[in-house]
Formats: sequence, C-alpha cells, structure tokens
Amino acid sequence: MIKVAKFGGSSLADANQFKKVKDIILKDSNISATIVSAPGKRFSEDSKITDLLYLSYAHLKYSVEYEKMFANIEDRYFKIKKDLNLNIDLKKEFNIIKHKMKKGMNKDYLISRGEYLNGKLLAEYLGYDFIDAKDIIFFNFKGNINMEKTKKAIEKVFEYNSKVIIPGFYGSLPNGEIKVFSRGGSDITGAIVAKIINASVYENWTDVSGILMADPRIVDNPKRIDFITYNELRELSYMGANVLHSNAVAPVKEANIPINIRNTNDPSNQGTMIVQNSHEILEKYKSSPITGIAGKKNFSILSIYKYPMSEEANSLLTILDALKKYNINIEHISSGIDNFSLIIASEKLEKYLYEIIADVKKLCNSIEVKVVQDISLIAIVGRNMVHKPGTSGKLFAAMGNDNVNIRVISQNADELNIIIGVDNQDFEKCINVIYKNFV
Repeated sequence: MIKVAKFGGSSLADANQFKKVKDIILKDSNISATIVSAPGKRFSEDSKITDLLYLSYAHLKYSVEYEKMFANIEDRYFKIKKDLNLNIDLKKEFNIIKHKMKKGMNKDYLISRGEYLNGKLLAEYLGYDFIDAKDIIFFNFKGNINMEKTKKAIEKVFEYNSKVIIPGFYGSLPNGEIKVFSRGGSDITGAIVAKIINASVYENWTDVSGILMADPRIVDNPKRIDFITYNELRELSYMGANVLHSNAVAPVKEANIPINIRNTNDPSNQGTMIVQNSHEILEKYKSSPITGIAGKKNFSILSIYKYPMSEEANSLLTILDALKKYNINIEHISSGIDNFSLIIASEKLEKYLYEIIADVKKLCNSIEVKVVQDISLIAIVGRNMVHKPGTSGKLFAAMGNDNVNIRVISQNADELNIIIGVDNQDFEKCINVIYKNFV
C-alpha cells in the first residue's frame, strides 16, 4: 500500500503539533509522500502565517512599514526550530526572502514561503528528503497545470526517494517563477501527487475527525459520516459544507483513489472515507437514508408568468441567455404550465434587479414578474434515499408538523438529493427538524 498524507495548517501550527505529525508518519510505513501547509492558528486570536505573508506583501506594495509584521513570522519559525532542537539555518533562509522583498517582487514567491519553510522544518525533523514543489509542480502561463511535465518530474523523484516531504500550495511557471494555487491549494498538491504515484489512499489530516452529517453550529453534536461517495460530497460541498478544496477532488476521483479525512489531534479516529460508488464498501452503511445535510441562506426567487408560455419553446432559453450579460448563475429552475421560477443568489440579483426585470418583461412580453427574497436552500443528500420509499413524504410531513413552510422543492431523477427552499428565518429550525427525523 502507498499513501500520500497532507497535513493542514492547524496540524503544523507549532512544535507540539509537529510532534503529533511525526508520531503519525513514523507509525505508518505506508506513507511515502507528506504534503505540508504553512503554520496555522495556535489559538483563536492567533494569525495564520499565510495571512501574515499576504499582509506583508500588501504593506510592501503600498510602501507601508512591514518589518514588525514580518518579524512575527520569523519568530514563529525560530520558535519551532528551537523547541524541536533542529539545525536548519533559518537566518540564511529569511535573508534570501528579505533580499527579494522590494516593490514589484513576485507576490506568489512571498506567499509560498510559509509552506516552503514548514516543509524544510518537517523534513529535518523526520530525516526525510525535502522536495521543493517548484521542481515538480509545473504550471503553464495560463495558470493551468502542465500534467505531462509534472508527471515526469514526480515519477523521477520516486525513482530515487521512498520518503519525501513536499510543500503544498505552489509550483512554478515555465520561466521559473513561483506560482500558487488559490487558498487551500495544498489539498490540490496532495491530490496530484497521489494520482501520479497511484496511491492506495490520500489521507487529508486536519483538526476535525472527518465530515459531519450537519453543521455543528446548528445541530448539537452531529454524527460523523463514515463513508461518503464523491458525488454526495460534491452535492454537500456545493451547498456550503466546506471540507476540501473543490479542485483537490478531481485528480483522485479520476484515478479512483479514496480520500480519508483524519484528525491530527485524534489519530485513532478513522475519520471519513470518500470513495467512488463501490457497492462492496458501501453495502453495510445503509442504516440511514441520508448521508448529510447542508444549506445556504440568502437566495431570491425570480418568477416569470405568461400565457400561454407552454406553447412557446424558447421562453426559458431567451431569459437564461439574457442573464449572461449580468454574469448571474442560476441555482435552480422550477416550472409550471405558464410560468417558471429562477433561484438566484440574492447578492448577484440585487445589483441588477431592475434592469433584469425590465429585460424579462421586454424579451418575454410577460404578464407579471415577481421577486421573493430571503430564501434559504437546504440539500438533503443520500445515496440510499432511492432505496427508501416515502423519503420525500416523510420529509414534507416533518416540515408540516414543525410549521416550516416549504417554498421550493427540487429532486433529480437519480434521487441523490432533495433540495427545499424555506424562509431564511426557518433555516436553522429546518435543518434541525431534518436531522431529528432522519438521523
């Protein structure tokens, strides 16, 4: 078995966390590649190193004093070095960085140093080889990964190394300059490495013991999801359950590599396993018809009425095409005989509301356009709902019994999810009602 393990910022925030990570890695001989993030928060009022690097760059750009802030960054790393009794020449490393810190410097270079330095520290602490991400992760000038070149470089690394530390979050452009992913990009680095070396599993170590069935800020002590499919994860993530960087899922999903979400602070907990639709693995996890619940607030319903709309084939297409110029995404569409409704994020709609209403009336020659605001969308996701007759009926009965008015209903033919819309004021109540009745 070959494993790739990625450790997030909270897992490597200080020397004590480094010790936990070392124990995890040394106890599992299957871990071949370890991907590291920059140090995260040590306590709630603390700052993430990456945030401080972004601020340092902003200060530098606008000729504001940044030295004190950057000194705080240096102190964090020097403290880790001291507490772990390491020999790395951090003074030399920081002198190189500060020498490059001037107006017009490569922003991505500075931002990436958090992962770079943490990788250096962990490599010495474990006695593993350090592989600079700029030498194995390659972008083209459009900002996309050059997978062919990246694949060759990573395969070459593992011809000569069996245990390596790789900083996440960045790579290099064809001209050699550093290029970073979007925030959370260390997940992507780990996924790319896992795919190329054909890992058996991609472990993503963080500060939570897997994915929960509902938001713990809304539901008290929600259960952990043991197994979830990639498709279910996509549905939950889209509706606000932020677990992994969305681009981190694609490489391992394509290669059918499971992702295991684990807790650095509770390594005995098996966490959540994200898998493809494997009947053998999932067969015994059929106790609940739903896998998870997620939702988001602040949507609007734009309803267009016209008679006889059912006889005009292009009405919906005309409106969708018109909305392109406002760069508005449609979340959901529902329709009647002579009307249809578009569900749109309120912040997107409000900016151009009156222009859109005018366009709709003109293009469709509609009788009426109505807008309903302050709507929340909630997704009930579960691969097992298709095997449980009456799930929708039970859901609607539960809403009625608790006086929650459903404004929108949507269910796909594959029955992987049911999406309902309720008033914002019923958002938290609705999620708790669903959890109570199904979990």
